[in-house]
Amino acid sequence: MEISSKENTQFFSNNTVLPVDRSSFKSESSASKEKQSCCGGIKIFLGALSFVYFAKALSGSYLKSTITQIERRFDIPSSLVGVIDGSFEIGNLLIIILVSYFGAKLHRPRIIGVGCLIMSAGTFLIAMPQFFMGRYRYERLPSTINSTVSISPCLQDKSQTPLSALEKSQAKINAGCEKEAGSSMWIYVLLGNLLRGIGETPIQPLGITYIDDYAIEENAALYIGCVQTVAIIGPIFGFLLGSLCAKLYVDIGFVDLDSVTITHKDVQWVGAWWLGYLIAGVISVLAGIPFWFLPKHLPKPESRKGSSTSSEQSKFITEDNKDRHKSYQQQVKIAEMAKDFLPSLKNLFGNPVYILYLCASIIQFNSLIGMVTYKPKYIEQQYGQTSSKTNFVIGLINIPAVAFGIFSGGLIMKKFRISVLGAAKLSLGSSFFGYLLLLSLFAMGCENSDVAGLTVSYHGTKQMTDYEQALFSECNSGCACSKNDWDPICGENGVTYISACLAGCQASSGSGKNTVFFNCSCVETLESPSRSSSAVVGPCQKGNECPKMFLYFLVISVITSYTLSVGGTPGYILLLRCIKPHLKSFALGIYTLAIRVLAGIPAPVYFGVAIDTTCLKWGSKRCGGRGACRFYNSSALRYVYLGLTLVLGTVSIFFSVAVLWVLRKRSSPQDETLSANGERGACGTKSRKDNFVNSDRLIQTTYWPEKETRL
Repeated sequence: MEISSKENTQFFSNNTVLPVDRSSFKSESSASKEKQSCCGGIKIFLGALSFVYFAKALSGSYLKSTITQIERRFDIPSSLVGVIDGSFEIGNLLIIILVSYFGAKLHRPRIIGVGCLIMSAGTFLIAMPQFFMGRYRYERLPSTINSTVSISPCLQDKSQTPLSALEKSQAKINAGCEKEAGSSMWIYVLLGNLLRGIGETPIQPLGITYIDDYAIEENAALYIGCVQTVAIIGPIFGFLLGSLCAKLYVDIGFVDLDSVTITHKDVQWVGAWWLGYLIAGVISVLAGIPFWFLPKHLPKPESRKGSSTSSEQSKFITEDNKDRHKSYQQQVKIAEMAKDFLPSLKNLFGNPVYILYLCASIIQFNSLIGMVTYKPKYIEQQYGQTSSKTNFVIGLINIPAVAFGIFSGGLIMKKFRISVLGAAKLSLGSSFFGYLLLLSLFAMGCENSDVAGLTVSYHGTKQMTDYEQALFSECNSGCACSKNDWDPICGENGVTYISACLAGCQASSGSGKNTVFFNCSCVETLESPSRSSSAVVGPCQKGNECPKMFLYFLVISVITSYTLSVGGTPGYILLLRCIKPHLKSFALGIYTLAIRVLAGIPAPVYFGVAIDTTCLKWGSKRCGGRGACRFYNSSALRYVYLGLTLVLGTVSIFFSVAVLWVLRKRSSPQDETLSANGERGACGTKSRKDNFVNSDRLIQTTYWPEKETRL
C-alpha cells in the first residue's frame, strides 16, 4: 500500500507538472515564432526597399550618364543642363516636409508604393520628346554628305554650288526654324525629372526609419549599409545602360543608319538617350508593387519591447487595450500633429551636433553632386574619351568602389561597435583622406588639343585672346567660310581644323565617314609645304601621354571614391543617434530638404556655369543663337572642375571638425558608468532632463558598450 500510495503521489505530481511544462513550451514556441515573424518581416521590407533604392538609383545615374547627350540633342549649354538636373531636387522640395512629418504617422509602405508610381511616370515623361520632336540634325558640310554632287570645301566661288542645292538647303533651314522657334522640348525633360523627385521623396525618410524602428538595434547599421550598398549597384547598371545606349544612334528605328555620316566618336554624336528612360520607368513600376502588400507595422524585437520610444510612431499611436495581441492601432489627429510641428522643429535646430553635421553635409554634397554630375563631361573633354566608354568606365570601375566603401563603413560600425564619437571620427577621417587624394588629380590632366584658330594659330604659335578673329588666316582668306560651323577635320600634321573650309581644302574624295580632303592650304603652311596636304573627317586624337594620364586618373579616382564612401554609414548613424527617437523621420526629412535645396539644386547649376566659362568654341542653333559647347579649354576645365570640388570639400571638413569638437566637449566621464546601468544620452541637448522622454534610449547597450557619449 505504501508503494502504491507513493506511486499515486508521483503519478499525480507528474500530472500536475505536465501542464506547466506545456505552457512553458508554448510560450517558448510563441516567442520563437514571434522572433521569426519579426526577422522575416523586416527582411522582406529590407529586400523591397533595396530594390526601390536600386530602381531610383538606376534612373538617377542614367540621367547623369546622358547629360552630354541631352546637351547636344537639345543644343543647350551646361548651365541649363544643370537646371534640368536640379529639377529633381526641386520635386523633393515641394513635398519633403509633409511626407517626412505626416508620412511617419500613416501607412509608410503604401506611401512608398505611391511614390514609385509617380517616379515611373516622370521617367516615362523624360523620354517623350524623342517621339514628338523632329529627327536629329548635325552639322555637316555638303562635301561630306552622301551625294553625287562634288562640292569643293573651300567655296572660292559660290557658283560652284548648284543653285537648286542652296535653295533646298535654305528652305530646309527655314522650315526647321519655324518648327524650333515655338518649341523647347527640353522642358518636358525638366518636368519629368521634377516628377521623379516628387515620387522619390518618401523612400529615404520613411524607408530608413521603418528599418530603424523594427530592426534589432545592433543590426540597424548593417541593414542601412546593405540598403545603401544595393543603391550603389543601381548606378552600376545605370551607367552601363548609358554606355550601351550611347553607342546606338539617337534616331535608331526612325532613320536609315547607313545614311548617318558620323560615328559615336564624333563630338556631335547623340546616342539613344531616350531608350534607357523607358527601361528605367518599367523597373520603377515593378519596384513599387511589393509595398502594397506589406503591413503598416511589424512586431517589435524582444530587445526593444522595454523601450517606449524605440519606434517613432509610439508618440502618435493609441493601443487597443481590449486586444493586446493585435498590432498597433493608430488614430491620426492632424490638428495635434500640426500643433507639435514648431516645437519639434525648434528641438532639432537647438541641437548643435545636428546643425553642424547638417552644415558639413550640405557643403560636402555641393562638392560631390557637382563632381558626379559633370564627371562624364570632364572625362570626355579632358581625356578625349567617347560617351560610351566614359559611362562604361564609371559604371564598371568607379561605382563598385563606392558600393564597397559604403558597405565597409556599415561593417566597421557593427564589428568594432563604434560609438557616436567614433562614428564622427570615422566620417571625418574618410573625408580628409578622400579630398587629399583628390588633390593629386591636378597633375593628371591632358594638354589642350592643337586646334587651329583656338589653341594654336595657323602658323603653329600659341593662340591670341580673341579667338574668333583668329579663325581666319591668309591661308583661308580666299574661302567663303563661316566661323559658326563645327565640322572638325584632322590634318596630316596632327592639327585639328574647325572645318574643311577653314583648313583651305580645295578637293575631296569619298563620302560620309570615309571622306578625305586634299590640297588643304592651311595644313601645308605648318610643316613641309612641299608635301601633299590632306585631312580626314573628325578631330585628331589627344597627345601620346593622355592615355597614360587617363589610366592614372582612374586608379586615383577609384581609391578616392572608396575612401570618401567609407564615412557614409557612420554619418547616417551619427545623424540618427543624436536626435530624439520620435523625431527621426522629421530630422531625416529636414536633412534631406536642406541637401536638396542648398546642394542638389544649386550645385549642378553653378558648376555648369563655371564649366561654360572654359568653352572655346560654341555651336550655333539652326535659327541663330548660341547652342551647346563644341570644344573646351582642357587646362581651364581641370582647374575649375577640380578646384571647385576641393574648395567645397575643405570647407566641409572644418565643419566636421567642429562636430567632433562639440561631441568631445559635451561628453562626460560619467557616460561609461551610465552605460553600465543601461541609460542613454542624446547628442547635443542642454540637460539630461531634456534628453530623455520616458527613459528614451537611442542605442541598445549591447551595440555600443562602455563607449556612451551623453551630450
